[in-house]
Amino acid sequence: MEIFKDFHFEAAHRLPNVPAGHKCARLHGHSFQVRICVAGEASEPAGWVMDFGDLKAAFKPILAQLDHYYLNDIEGLENPTSENLARWIWTRLQPTLPGLSAVEIRETCTSGCIYRGGN
Repeated sequence: MEIFKDFHFEAAHRLPNVPAGHKCARLHGHSFQVRICVAGEASEPAGWVMDFGDLKAAFKPILAQLDHYYLNDIEGLENPTSENLARWIWTRLQPTLPGLSAVEIRETCTSGCIYRGGN
């Protein structure tokens, strides 16, 4: 079974490695949506995979590093693509969140990525 909790944050960034003239090379911002997924057994007696409050508490310090910041200034996010942001969150969250199964990033209503560990 898999559960998820959604979060959002506002942040600015620019993509330094895109071709010359690409619109994402300019400073701009997004209302990022983040979905954190955890997989496991819905064990008794609680009957849940994990308390949603525990999931929220695990992500809270990471969210605080991102919300209303310039992502390029954050160590490890010098090239803050959605893909790199998802990996960056995974790397920080995975040691403290057993069963982490996916990190989904949406930078717009129609564009984003899902990271499940690995490459």
